[in-house]
Amino acid sequence: MRVLVTGAASGIGRATCLRLARDAKAQGRAGKIVAVDVASSPGLDGVVAELKALGAETLPLHADMSTAEGPARAVAEAVKGFGGLDGLVSNAGINRPGALMEYAVEDWDRMFAVNTRATWLLAKAAYDALKASRGAIVAIASMSGSNPHANLGAYGPSKAAIIMLVRVLAQELGRDGIRVNSVSPGWTWSKVMVELSGGDREKTDRVAAPFHLLGRVGDPEEVANVVVFLAGDKASFVTGADWAVDGGYSAMGPEQAEPAIPKLQE
Repeated sequence: MRVLVTGAASGIGRATCLRLARDAKAQGRAGKIVAVDVASSPGLDGVVAELKALGAETLPLHADMSTAEGPARAVAEAVKGFGGLDGLVSNAGINRPGALMEYAVEDWDRMFAVNTRATWLLAKAAYDALKASRGAIVAIASMSGSNPHANLGAYGPSKAAIIMLVRVLAQELGRDGIRVNSVSPGWTWSKVMVELSGGDREKTDRVAAPFHLLGRVGDPEEVANVVVFLAGDKASFVTGADWAVDGGYSAMGPEQAEPAIPKLQE
């Protein structure tokens, strides 16, 4: 399966690439993975080395999802490199917290460019290739796309827009055999969470406990498991859905859920 993954250098993107490679190896074939991240990301070379060690054919690309050109160029190079695409995972995302009354317009615009617009542009660019393969698109949303959390700036609105964008894309592309779904993670032990907590997993689990019925943050691999399922043939009758991988946050009642995300640092 030929799959393009954005935000591939760390977190959920990295875990998705590795899961794709491991699944392919277990089936006796080589995965074909296009690993995309921004040029400033230091982790892409490491991911490529891990993928090659698993026997995957890997095409590393640098592309900025905040630009209008980046998504189209990434898809064009992926199709050229592997002769087509079977799956697209739009994972790249940013978070710039802040109160909305104090939020800068440029931060709002960049958040929507990376977190929302890039998925639309990737889908447009990959349409012909995915139509030919009857492939799938998986976009990473967030629990903040379905539940309001103060002081996260444009993050929640941008992720809510992803969930609706996916539903519309599913309606428009279903006739071409293209499936489109989103995954909404809860707190996940990724690069951003590590930086926010100073690498203190125990503290992060403790702070996250009120937000997750399982009482801890998730691991990137736990999200990647669902992403890869949705991108593959085992989810052949699933489209237009948002899958919550949030440790039970979305099942909590109003008496349990906290109104805002607390700070991990004093």
